[in-house]
Formats: sequence, structure tokens, C-alpha cells
Amino acid sequence: MTEAKMNRKIIIAIITALVIISGYLIYKKLNPKKLPPYLVAAVGRIDGDDILINTKYPGRVLLLRVDTGDEVKKGEVVAKLDSKEFEDKLKALEYQIKAKEKELEFTSEKVDKTIKKATLNVKIKTDELNALNAQIDAFKKVIAQDIRDEKRIASLVKRKLAKEHDLELAKLKTKTDKDKLKGLEAKKEALKKAVKVANKDLQIAKAATKNVEALKDAINALNSQKNEVQTIINELTLKSPVNGYVDTKIANVGEVVGAGMPVVSVIDPKSFYLKIYVDELTNGKIKVGQKAEIFLDSFPNRPIKAVVSKIAKKAEFTPKEVEVRSDRITRVYEVHLKPLESCKYFKLGLPAIGVILTGRGNLPGSLKELPEM
Repeated sequence: MTEAKMNRKIIIAIITALVIISGYLIYKKLNPKKLPPYLVAAVGRIDGDDILINTKYPGRVLLLRVDTGDEVKKGEVVAKLDSKEFEDKLKALEYQIKAKEKELEFTSEKVDKTIKKATLNVKIKTDELNALNAQIDAFKKVIAQDIRDEKRIASLVKRKLAKEHDLELAKLKTKTDKDKLKGLEAKKEALKKAVKVANKDLQIAKAATKNVEALKDAINALNSQKNEVQTIINELTLKSPVNGYVDTKIANVGEVVGAGMPVVSVIDPKSFYLKIYVDELTNGKIKVGQKAEIFLDSFPNRPIKAVVSKIAKKAEFTPKEVEVRSDRITRVYEVHLKPLESCKYFKLGLPAIGVILTGRGNLPGSLKELPEM
């Protein structure tokens, strides 16, 4: 066989192959694979809750421990703001508290001793007054007896049964005892005044306890200020509220951020869902709780199990990034597909295909089972 004939046969074979392939492609184009009636499929994008970690107080970023894409754990420190000003305030307050506590200790001891001394003095003076009252009562009885004796002796003198001298002695004793009673009465008045003074001293000593209470209130106020400053210092240490990863690093080390401004944003993988849009004709088939699957372009043979978690109650105009199967359809419904388990490959804005099972049948195991979308 000549070389020319060989080349002719190769060319014919190639042309034949091209005709067959072209015919197959034309057939596929004219007869595209159709989606089963029990399935609804749409292209969408991964969405989720972007959590901004804000600073409650203004400050300069002193430390930034994470970068975009880093994994973080709940409670992990992601950034620290300069807190030297507040730390200095905290030290000053701690010094004031210690000084007030020492003053309180000294004042409390002094007040306690003064109260004990005043209480003891009141007791001593009161006991002396009670003893003196008993003595006065006894003297009054003695004087009453002196008067009776004097009358009895006077009667005996009249009857010549006693001497005048005996009567004089009786009168003298009565007068002496009365003089002693007057002395005791005067001493009683002095003691009564002493008891009043002692009670007044006790009241003054007890009133000094207000100084102790005032010191306690001052210490409590300082402790409240200390706690507030400590809270501010704690707030200047920013921690992740969830297990997830850093979506965006908003501020850099050395930058000053204002109160309420975010430093980083984190994503909780559990919040991820696929947001798709379906037309008005298809929406009537979809219900919350229906089984679904999510396919990523990078893993076409790995369906991610999901469920319909939300269906918008109102239609909206077709978003620009969404393609629909008919130009006449201009209003669509937003539908969320929530994965049953967290997927480490999900990222905000990542395109994906969602498939919903709306009737009897099976969900596909691969994107190859679906028509091209």
C-alpha cells in the first residue's frame, strides 16, 4: 500500500470520527438531559453569619494573634488593645483601697476600745449609784430609828427614868446621821451627773461607728471603680465568641480603633447555608424540612446532605447573579439549604449547586446525574 493511500485512509477515519462526535454533540444539544420532576436544582452561593468582634472601648491594637483564614476556638484571644492607661488606674485604685483598709482597721480598733471603755465606765458609775442608793435607804431607816429612840428617851426623862445626858446623846446621834444622809444625797447627785456624762461619752463613742461605716462605704466605692476598670481591661482583650475561622482581618497592629469598631470578623461553620433562588412555578413544590443535597464544583461526586431550612414568604426580582431557565420569569423566592453537618470546605460566597427532593425518588449521588446548569 502506497503512502498516499495510507494518508487518505487516516484522513477519512479522522473525518468519520469528527462527524460521529459532532453528531453526538448535536444530539446532546438538541436533546439535553432533563431534571426528574421530583427534583429541584439551582445554583447559589454559600452564606452564613459573619460575626464582627468589636471593641467596646477605644484603643490602639497592641497584639493581633490571628490572620484571615485562621481557625479559632471559642474563648480564644484574637486581639489585645493597649490598656496601660487603665492598668495604671487599677494600680492607683488598689493603692487607695489598701490605704483605706488600714485606716478602717485602725479606726475600728480605736472605736471598739473607746466603746468598751465608755461602756465599762457607765457600768461602774451605775453600780456606784445603785450601791449609794442602797446606802441612803439604809441611813433613812437608821434615822427613822434615831427619831424613835429620841422620842422614847425624852419620854423616859420626863418620868425621871433617864438622864438628860442620854437625851442629848440621842439628839446628837440623830443630827449626825441626818448630816451623813445629806452628804450621801449630795454624793448621789454627783454620781447621777457622772452617769449622765458616762452615757453621753458612750453615745459619742457609738456615733464614731459612723466613721467606720463611712470608711466601709468608701472602700466599697473604690472596689466598684476597680471592678469597672478591670472590666474595661478585660474588654480590651478580644476573644472569639464561637468555634470557627477568621473571615476578615479588619484592623492591624498599631492602628487606633474607636469604640464599637470591629477588629476581626469570624465565621461559625454551623451557621453556613446555601442560598438559592427558585422561580414562582417551582416554589410551590418546596417545603421546609425536605431533604436536599449540596454539590461543590471541586467535589462533584460528594453530595453534602442538607435540608430546606427557610423559604421566603415574598417573591423578589431576580438578582443579577442568578440565572433562571426562562427570561420571562422575573420574580423568584429565596430558599436556604442547611447542611446536616459542618463542612470544612464551605466559605462565604463559594458557588454551589443545591438539589431538593420534592417527591418520590432519590437524590443524585453525583453532579453527572444532573443536567448541565
